[in-house]
Amino acid sequence: MSSVEQQLEEIEATIEQEVPSDVQITEVRYEGPELVVYTRDPKRFARDGDLVRQLASKLRKRITVRPDPAVLSKPEEARQQVLDVIPDDAGVTDLDFHVDTGEVVIEAEKPGMVIGRHGATLREITQETGWTPEVVRTPPIESSTVKNVRNFLKQEREERRDILERIGRQIHREEMSDDEWVRITTLGCCREVGRAAFILSTPETRVLIDCGDKPGAEDEVPYLQVPEALGSGASSLDAVVLTHAHLDHSALIPLLFKYGYDGPIYTTEPTRDLMGLLTLDYLDVAAKEGRTPPYDSEMVREAIKHTIPLEYGDVTDISPDIKLTLHNAGHILGSAVAHFHIGDGLYNVAFSGDIHYDDTRLFNGAVNDFPRVETLVMESTYGGRNDYQTDQKDSERKLKHTIKNTLDRGGKVLIPAFAVGRSQEIMLVLEEAMREGEIPEVPVHLDGMIWEATAIHTTYPEYLRDELRERIFHEDSNPFLSDQFNHIDGGEEERQDVADEGPSIIISTSGMLEGGPIMSWLEHLGTDPDSTLTFVGYQAQGTLGRRIQNGWDEIPIDNGAGRGRETLTLKMDTEVVDGFSGHADRQGLENFVRTMNPRPEKVLCVHGDESSTQEFSSALYHEFNMRTFAPKNLETFRFV
Repeated sequence: MSSVEQQLEEIEATIEQEVPSDVQITEVRYEGPELVVYTRDPKRFARDGDLVRQLASKLRKRITVRPDPAVLSKPEEARQQVLDVIPDDAGVTDLDFHVDTGEVVIEAEKPGMVIGRHGATLREITQETGWTPEVVRTPPIESSTVKNVRNFLKQEREERRDILERIGRQIHREEMSDDEWVRITTLGCCREVGRAAFILSTPETRVLIDCGDKPGAEDEVPYLQVPEALGSGASSLDAVVLTHAHLDHSALIPLLFKYGYDGPIYTTEPTRDLMGLLTLDYLDVAAKEGRTPPYDSEMVREAIKHTIPLEYGDVTDISPDIKLTLHNAGHILGSAVAHFHIGDGLYNVAFSGDIHYDDTRLFNGAVNDFPRVETLVMESTYGGRNDYQTDQKDSERKLKHTIKNTLDRGGKVLIPAFAVGRSQEIMLVLEEAMREGEIPEVPVHLDGMIWEATAIHTTYPEYLRDELRERIFHEDSNPFLSDQFNHIDGGEEERQDVADEGPSIIISTSGMLEGGPIMSWLEHLGTDPDSTLTFVGYQAQGTLGRRIQNGWDEIPIDNGAGRGRETLTLKMDTEVVDGFSGHADRQGLENFVRTMNPRPEKVLCVHGDESSTQEFSSALYHEFNMRTFAPKNLETFRFV
C-alpha cells in the first residue's frame, strides 16, 4: 500500500470518528489540493453547517463533500426541486447535472441569490435534493471565451478528475528529503521588461512562476533549456503558478505541455480565461505574420484543462512542503501576488508579479499584508528615480482635454491599448465623462479583443474595485453596457465606414503598436492632422509605440499576402497621457515595500530595464536598510 493510500485510510477513519455514527462515508480521495469526501448522507452535512468546518480544522485540509452517486435522485426530479429553492430573481439560465460527482452546476445572472446569506441557499438545495451545487455567473455580455472554456471543461470532466486525483497524490506524498534550502533561479525579465519566468526550488519541489514572451523581440524567450528549468525535462516541474494573463507572463505556458509537462497551473479563474483568450490570439497573430507559432491550439486547451483556479486569500497546499496563497495585485483582472510558505515555517517568498499599489477605477490596490515574507521578488517597471506618474485625476483631466479638442476640430481620437486592463479603465473614464457632459457624446469603437476581454470582466465582477462591483451588483447600472460602446466586428469594411464618418473615439489593440488592428487604424487615420494618436500605456523599448513616442513619423506598414511593405507618413497629433498604467510608479513601488509589516529581509528587483532595476534596488537599500539585488538572468539565489 502506498503512503498516500495509507494516509487516506487514516483520514477516513478520523472522519468516521468525528461525524455522527449513523452518517456513512463511502470514499475519501484527493482531487488536486482538496480532500473530497463521498457520503450516503449529504443532507446531514447540509443541515449541520459546522460539520465540514470542524473536519477541515481537525484535518487541516480543504474539504469538499459530495453525495455518493447511489443515493442521488434523478436529474429530471432534482431539477424542479432546485428551481423551487432558488429565488426567481436569481435569473437561472442553466442547470447541468453531473451524476459521477453528484454536482449540479447552476448558471445564474445573480449568483449571490443562489448562494444565499452565508451559503444558506446552497445548503437548502443539498438538504432538498442531495445534490452538491456549484454556482457560476451568466456573463452580462456574451463571452465566447467563457462559454468555450466552460464547455471544454464540461467535455473533459472525466479526464480532468483523473488529472486532479494524480495531482492530489503528488501534493500529499511523503517528503523524501531531510535537507532544508530554498533557491530562486531567474530565467527572464531581469534588467528587462518581458519574458517573466522564475524557478522556485526546494529539496522536494520545483515550481515555475510565469512563462512569458518579450514584446518587440520575437526570438527572446525565457531560458527554459537550463538544468534548473526544463533541462532535466518538463516533467521534473511539480507546479506552475501564473500571476496574470498578460503575454509577457503567460504566452509560453502552453509550450510547457508540448515539452511534456503534465502538472497543475495555479492561478485565478479570470486569469485562466484570459490566458486562453490571449494565447490563442498570440497564435493567430503569429500565423498572420508568417511566423511559425511555438505551439498549437491543442496545447492551450491542455493548459486550461490542467488549471486549478484559486481565490484570493485561500491557503493551498501545492506540494508536500509548499503552501501557496494568491492576493490581489491591482494590475489587471485576476492578477495576483503569489505568496509561498515553505516547509514548517522554514521560509516565505512573495512574487509581486505586476502590481498597482493604489486603487484605480477598476481595481482595489495591491495587497501587501502577509504574516511573513523573508524574500520579495519585486517588479520594477517604473523603478527609475524619475519614474513618477501623473496623478490619476490629472491624467483623466488631460485625456478628456485631448479628446474634447480633437472632437471639436472634427477629428478622431485613436487610443492604442492593451485589450485587458487599460481598455476597461479608459472605458470607465469615457462613460462617466459623457454621462456628466464633460466630453461630447460620440461613438466609442472597440477593436481587436477589447470587447471580448470586457465581457470577461463582466463575468467576474467580484474581482473589480468595491465601488464598481457594488454598482454592477446592486444598482443594475453596468457601465460597460453603455450605449456609446460599439464592438467593431465587421473587419476592414466597418473600419473604413468609421473612418469616413464623423468624430469618434477608437480604442484598439495592440497596445504597443506591434501588429493587430491598430495598424489598420494608422493607415486610415495616420495622415489626418485633425486626429490624435493618444498613448495611455507603457511602451517597451524596441516597439513601434516607443519609436513613435520618440519622434518617428515614418511608419512601416505591411501590405500583407507577401506584397511587401510601404511607409506611411504620420501627420496626426501624438499625445502621451501618463497615469493610466497598470503598474505602480516609483512612489507606489516604494510604498508597497514601506507599508509591509514586517518588511522582507531581501528584495530582488526585476521586470524593469537595467537602470530602473538598479536605481530601485539602490533606493530600497538606502531607504529601508535591507539587502537588495538587481539580478541578471540566469542567476540563482540560495536562502536558508
